[in-house]
Amino acid sequence: MNRRTRQIGLFLLAAGAVGALTGLLLKHQVVRHRRELFSSNPFRRLAALRHMAGEPATVDAITVLRDFAAWEPRRLLRTRAASVLARMQRELRRKAGG
Repeated sequence: MNRRTRQIGLFLLAAGAVGALTGLLLKHQVVRHRRELFSSNPFRRLAALRHMAGEPATVDAITVLRDFAAWEPRRLLRTRAASVLARMQRELRRKAGG
């Protein structure tokens, strides 16, 4: 293996490691804030909504999202919660019907 190939290989390995680390840090942020739906920090509320959007529909999740949508002062977050809520309600109806 020549020197140029080794350098390219090391660069790709380092870039992959940085990418994986970045992904893990972002995932950690979302998981860390998933229970902070009623936090005073809007970013934490958004992270919690993002986490809930990826979760399967449950009656508990729907109840919490309804409460959140009624409580949330920011229109953008209320709209996002309504979108997640609607998806979960459709999913539960589909499960119940079939």
